[in-house]
Amino acid sequence: MYDSRSDEEVGLVPEKNIPGSYGTPYITPIMDRLEFYSNEYQFFQSRVDRYGSTIVRLNAPPGPFMAKNPRVVALLDGKSFPVLFDTSKVEKKNVFTGTYMPSTALTGGYRVCAYLDPSEPNHTKIKQLLLNILASRKDNVIPEFRSAYGKLFDDMEAEVAKSGKFVFNDHNDGTAFEFLGKLFFGVSPSKTELGPGGVKNANLWLLAQLCPLMTLGLPQLLEELLLHTFPIPPFLVQSQYQALYKYISSAATDALKMAENLGLSREEAIHNLVFATCFNSLGGVKVLFPGILRYIAQAGKILQTLLIADVRSAVLTTGGQLTVEALEKMQVVKSVVYESLRLDPPVKYQYGVVKKDTVIESHDKSYKVKAGEMLFGYQPFATRDKKIFGPDADKFVPLRFTGEQGAKLLQFVLWSNAPETQNPTPLDKQCPGKNLIVLISRLLVAEFFLRYDFFTAEIGVVPLAVKTTITSLTKAKPK
Repeated sequence: MYDSRSDEEVGLVPEKNIPGSYGTPYITPIMDRLEFYSNEYQFFQSRVDRYGSTIVRLNAPPGPFMAKNPRVVALLDGKSFPVLFDTSKVEKKNVFTGTYMPSTALTGGYRVCAYLDPSEPNHTKIKQLLLNILASRKDNVIPEFRSAYGKLFDDMEAEVAKSGKFVFNDHNDGTAFEFLGKLFFGVSPSKTELGPGGVKNANLWLLAQLCPLMTLGLPQLLEELLLHTFPIPPFLVQSQYQALYKYISSAATDALKMAENLGLSREEAIHNLVFATCFNSLGGVKVLFPGILRYIAQAGKILQTLLIADVRSAVLTTGGQLTVEALEKMQVVKSVVYESLRLDPPVKYQYGVVKKDTVIESHDKSYKVKAGEMLFGYQPFATRDKKIFGPDADKFVPLRFTGEQGAKLLQFVLWSNAPETQNPTPLDKQCPGKNLIVLISRLLVAEFFLRYDFFTAEIGVVPLAVKTTITSLTKAKPK
């Protein structure tokens, strides 16, 4: 398990050279990219095995010609990874998507908050705006979630009864978009010019930004040419972005007043709100929710029975109402959500540029990195670190985060760009919606097991996420 000794107690002496190789310019990065998209996890595992180190030099996708410099120092363990959160050691300017940055034409000409370093003046203002919006709307989370996802569950029941299959992902995107718009701004996207298909605009806009880091299941050569070599021209999704912009500009009345009070221009605020809603929030739920249901389905009857008892007993203590107080009592639900976030974080990659020469330590080695080098963290390695989580680190253990020992492990759940035990502030790069995402993930599980006694699902793969297809549902018996 994790060694709690301080760096001084361990006494690691920095080694001269970080193992790994960048190879021949252009040729090796392209070969590395092909290997990466063939089997992402194995790409990193092979380097760890080859060099006997969890800190290695390698070429990070997308590489030529998309990235000016694909060379990074990769941090592949839970000990070294947190240096990426330390803004006294790393700069976070323009590194949100790593070795390349999408055109600002996709965000109205602005570098939105995700691409700003905390040292830049508007970072604090924008992040404070996002935190203020979340605080002002906190009482709306449960009713808006239950309204939106209640309809999804009704549709799911009808479709499973009719055809025996319900592709959760296909309906989750639209439901999440509707929920988030109504939650943040009080106006349902479907009730505006966007209509019920508004989420398609967000998905196409997301594709234009993330295509260099994803696959669509096309032949590899075709994906290399269409996705990984040159960026999608922003004008191809301009109309979709304008539709999203128009929705936010008309719906976010209260949020834009908050922005004005913070000294932000209306334009900059709107573009940041589009990004926060459609990239940060929708993008996260798009990946996370199907993954949570996947793990619960695969765990089977025993876990689902535990969840039923956990959820329904907690709700009984609050007079039959699903409240924040009830959710706080659901220890199994909490653990399942944290375990899902540990195994499959919505954002797998973290980046930072070293500010000054510094020493980075893994569990058993120490290396000096130079100012200007880019650090790259592959989070699924850091959060599956066997020296922290033990020999079953690669497995879904639903009760991992229960009890005293489970509480100690929470500091190593890193999905929000910080330890789970910390909360975001305007001065850091932790996800401002960290607590909201955890809350609505618990709501998903709780609402599911208030309605159902058991379900099964088929698991596949879609871009950015697992594909969870519900194949059977057993409704809870009315009392």
